[in-house]
Amino acid sequence: MNRSSGLAPSETFNSKQTGFTLIEMMVVVAIIGILAAIAYPSYAEYVKRGNRSEGQALLNDAAARQERYFNQNNAYITTDANISKLGMYLKDNKSNTGKYVFSVSKVNTDGGYTLTANQQFNDTKCGNLTLNAKGERGATASGANVSDCWR
Repeated sequence: MNRSSGLAPSETFNSKQTGFTLIEMMVVVAIIGILAAIAYPSYAEYVKRGNRSEGQALLNDAAARQERYFNQNNAYITTDANISKLGMYLKDNKSNTGKYVFSVSKVNTDGGYTLTANQQFNDTKCGNLTLNAKGERGATASGANVSDCWR
């Protein structure tokens, strides 16, 4: 037994240090950074696509209500002031989460309407979503691929 420490020779501490070196830590941080740089843009696009589905649902619901209104009154709602006649319960013409502001306008050429969901978040790929009385879907961003925006 070692009298100075009170420990047996087999119980003395090893002086070798354990743990991570700074280089190992920096490699881990670099790997995490690379993974985040790859994953974040995909995640951001996924969130925007989810938000777009809210605008699409809003427009599809309004179009169905427009057709029901037309069958009963032989006319479409073509002004924002009369949106409440469609039976849509929108506060300040906004979608449930406030990501889109709903509006309707008259199409002079065929007596129809155009429904617009104005986006309230940064969607530069598609911009605002539109749907008209003929069922034609659209997106207002320049160079927007409508099929990508409405999938």
